[in-house]
Amino acid sequence: MALKDLPADARPREKLLSRGPAALSDTELLALLLRTGTQRQGVFQMAESVLERFSGLAGLLHASGEELRQVHGLGGTAKRSQLIAVLELARRAVAEQLKAREVFGSPEAVKNYLQLHLAHRPHEVFAALFLDAQNRLVAMEELFRGTLTQTSVYPREVVLKALHHHAAAVVLAHNHPSGTVQPSRADEALTQALKAALALVDVRVLDHVIVAPGQALSMAERGLL
Repeated sequence: MALKDLPADARPREKLLSRGPAALSDTELLALLLRTGTQRQGVFQMAESVLERFSGLAGLLHASGEELRQVHGLGGTAKRSQLIAVLELARRAVAEQLKAREVFGSPEAVKNYLQLHLAHRPHEVFAALFLDAQNRLVAMEELFRGTLTQTSVYPREVVLKALHHHAAAVVLAHNHPSGTVQPSRADEALTQALKAALALVDVRVLDHVIVAPGQALSMAERGLL
């Protein structure tokens, strides 16, 4: 069914404006963004099938342009670019929050930010948030990919990046594609090695956050720093 064929009080746009965005389901929000369906599917059916294919909104927002292109009805550039833009807007909005105030004034925002960037990657990615003296975000950089061990993540490179950004502190982060956020012994050893290396240039390691789809773990909160 097309959006225009729905009763006025059931149309997502009117519902959003009269009752607020929280009143809409994930399917309704996505249908509002897609606007039209295909000859085979109405816009609501299309929205439902897209969410099912990517296991919900989080998976959709982390889908690549090529993955979206393979979805029936998203072969054109308009809808695809809109979905990609939504993810980028979400990333930038959270980044602005972290740049405007002390990072640990909002630890959940840090976790959400890292999940947006890393949680749905198919391979392990090691990243760092570089912070100023007030613990505000200066920059995030993805530094290494692949299986992360003390030998594959080079402390020297992390130190050089910290000096480049004039960082006073860092938050380390990586993802676990396996879906668990429990730190391994290798994660703990790597954290201690980086903490020692960065201490030589007076840069503090405030946390090491491990993310996976739908969850995040702070090693600082677990007492592992």
